[in-house]
Amino acid sequence: MKKKHEIWATLGPSSLNKDFLKFCKNKVSLLRLNMSHINLKKLPKIISFVKKNSNIPICIDTEGAQIRTKVKKNKFYKKNSKIIIGPTDHNFDLYPNDVISKIKVGDILDIGFDGLIIKIIKKKELKLKCKVLSSGKLKNNKGVYCKNKKIVLKCLTEKDFRAIKIANTLDIKNFALSFTNSVSDMGMFNELLPKKNKIYKIETLKAVKNIKNIMKLGDNFLIDRGDLSKDVKIENIPIFQNYIIKEALKLKKNIFVATNFLESMLINDFPTRGEVNDIFNTLEKGATGLVLAAESAIGKNPKNSVNYLKKVINSYLKYKNNYQF
Repeated sequence: MKKKHEIWATLGPSSLNKDFLKFCKNKVSLLRLNMSHINLKKLPKIISFVKKNSNIPICIDTEGAQIRTKVKKNKFYKKNSKIIIGPTDHNFDLYPNDVISKIKVGDILDIGFDGLIIKIIKKKELKLKCKVLSSGKLKNNKGVYCKNKKIVLKCLTEKDFRAIKIANTLDIKNFALSFTNSVSDMGMFNELLPKKNKIYKIETLKAVKNIKNIMKLGDNFLIDRGDLSKDVKIENIPIFQNYIIKEALKLKKNIFVATNFLESMLINDFPTRGEVNDIFNTLEKGATGLVLAAESAIGKNPKNSVNYLKKVINSYLKYKNNYQF
């Protein structure tokens, strides 16, 4: 992973096919499998399929310490409407299964990226009654962030441990720890996977505050701007990104950046000018490489997304080599 300006692509419904995997040859350096969106029973088959159709290394990206929704049916909720969270007969539950015990009356939950914010107004055993503070759509398997306090979760889920075991039997060499928060998280991950290539994802304020100590224990780091924007104000994301990249460069670490590079290409064939500038400026600040997430996993044209990242990287290299206007 020492090659500069790499492209990593996340695999999903749009890209888990022979055509995309063959297209990625000599363009993509790493293929990411996001365990937050992959059924554990399907993982061996997915890994075998990717290996059969590509020689590009695979990375198992763990779920990590994040609360997620379990929703039977997507639904839009208006401000001041009520929602019930709980197991069995209700539409909406939370994952991991024991997290409801950590949530109290008065807690405010920010759900996904569609604007939905709710407040817990009543709790009875494993059932939560909530009031909608900000309208938005409730969708399955979306991240949940508690705005008024920190809810401490284990750095790996049971599903993560099982995924790692499966991946080890299939000779996967790359693993990413989501929501890396502390030196102790890294110590556990290093001990669990001593001979593997490990990537530590920086996506919380706590991780940023610990960044100097965290970077002493690893070589590869990834800034996930999506989840980080839940923990810090979105207007401060450029400040945090630049700070993390600077620290990585000081310590000669590989630093990758993910989320929203080509958000418009989820539905469009071309990027916006703002997106192109974002990519170029991220490279100019010193990023080792760029990561496609939803763009390649569920986007309309994952191949176009890879091509445009490559085009901007090539443009940046021309600029660095004294491009003549």
